Amino acid sequence: MKTAPRKFELTADILLRAYSIGVFPMAESRDAKELFWVEPQERGVFPLDGLIVSRTLAKTVRSDRFQVVADRAFETVVRACAEREKTWINDEIVRLYGELFAVGHAHSVEVYEHEELVGGLYGVSLRGGFFGESMFHRARDASKVALVHLFARLRTGGFRLLDAQFLTEHLASLGAVEIPREAFRLRLADALDIEANFRVWPAEVAMSGAEALRRARGDGTEVAMDDSPRRGVVRA
Repeated sequence: MKTAPRKFELTADILLRAYSIGVFPMAESRDAKELFWVEPQERGVFPLDGLIVSRTLAKTVRSDRFQVVADRAFETVVRACAEREKTWINDEIVRLYGELFAVGHAHSVEVYEHEELVGGLYGVSLRGGFFGESMFHRARDASKVALVHLFARLRTGGFRLLDAQFLTEHLASLGAVEIPREAFRLRLADALDIEANFRVWPAEVAMSGAEALRRARGDGTEVAMDDSPRRGVVRA
């Protein structure tokens, strides 16, 4: 569900208030001048104890082929996420989320290979909830590696909710599920009752792949025995 384009100046404070009630903004396209509010009837979420990791992905994470840090190149990550044929990220989104980052309510996870940024993701942090916005990759599995590291940071920091907004086949293969709006509101309220900390593991300090997998694991975490995460699964 979306509302008509806004007719007022949107600020970081208003944006946080929107997230606190389960609403987020989008643009129709990269060149759009207006934003609209969205609150899906069916919401995509990642249970923080339910990450699914294929055997190949687990091997890639453990190999430390990539160096993974956080909050080093936030705007670069946001703009990289917009580098696709169709995107809902326009200049106003870049500005607003940059303001959230400046006050500590938005974060990025960055994946480097030989000092080149090859993948990452970003989202909004509000008390015990993290609201995933978008991810990108320029090297195979780089965005998935970023997701594993995000799970590690959120679980370490005491978060209760990882919002994915919309469920896609790709996200479902990694453990995301779809829940009704009312169920999401209950989970959101629960997350807002506590104060989590994205930076318990210092953002500028790279986390090894083995450490990320260890910290990302919950009771429901699964590592597949082959490259199809839904077949032949064993507990991590």
